[in-house]
Amino acid sequence: MGDLRSALVDSMAGAPSALEAADRLCRACVDVLGVDGASISVADGITTQGTFGSSGELSRRLDEYQFTFGEGPCLDAVRGGVPVIAADLSSTTEDRWPAFRDAVLTAGICAVFALPVGLQARPFGALDLFNRTRGELTDRALSGGLVAAELAAAPLLKMMGSAREMADSAEGELGWDQLASLERVEVYQATGMVIAALNVSPDDALIRLRAYAYAHGLTASEAAWRVLDREANLHDDGWGSGGRAGDDDRD
Repeated sequence: MGDLRSALVDSMAGAPSALEAADRLCRACVDVLGVDGASISVADGITTQGTFGSSGELSRRLDEYQFTFGEGPCLDAVRGGVPVIAADLSSTTEDRWPAFRDAVLTAGICAVFALPVGLQARPFGALDLFNRTRGELTDRALSGGLVAAELAAAPLLKMMGSAREMADSAEGELGWDQLASLERVEVYQATGMVIAALNVSPDDALIRLRAYAYAHGLTASEAAWRVLDREANLHDDGWGSGGRAGDDDRD
C-alpha cells in the first residue's frame, strides 16, 4: 500500500494549479491502478457542479453524463458517503441509472466505481474509475482508489480555500477562476434562452435541455452550445409544447 500512496502523491507534486493536480491524479489512477479512466466530480448529491479532474476526454464526457441525466454512481456515492460499485453495467439485473447506463455502455465502458471524496462523513465529490471490461476491481486497485479519493480532497479544498480567504489577492483570484471553470456556464445561458423562447420555468427549461441532449446523444453542455449557436430550433417538436413569452394563450 505504501508504494501506491507514494506513486499517487508523487503524481501531484509540482502541479501549477489545483485543477492540474487533479488531472495528474486521475492519470496516475490509470497508470498505477490499471483502470481505463478516472474523473473527479464536484457534487452535492443532487447534481454535479463540474468535473474537477479527469484522465482524458472520454472520462470527462462520462462525468458530464451524470449531470446531463441527473443520475449516476457519483451522485449516489456523495449522497450515501460510501463507494458505489457497478461492476457490470451490461447485466440485465443492473437497473440503476438507466439513461446514464445506456450512454456509458454506448461509449464502450462496462464498469464504473464511484468513491466519495470529502472529509469524514461529508463528501463533496467523488472519484469515478472506469473500465472497458466488466468485473470487479482487484483488491489492490480498490485500495489504491480509496487512497486517491482521499488525496483528491486536498487540491479541491485548497482551491476553494484560496478563493474564499484571499479574494482580493492574485492567488484568490486564481482560485475563483478555477472554481468558475467548473461551472457549466453555457448550460445556464442556454436554459435562459429556453425560458424566454418557451415561457417555461427554469427547472422545466433544464429538463427540456437534458431531454434534447439525451435524444441526440449529447451531453448537456454540447446541447447548450447548440442552443447558444442557434443550431437548435427551440420551437420544433423536440423541445415540447410551450408558448413564447408574450404570446396569447390559445385553447
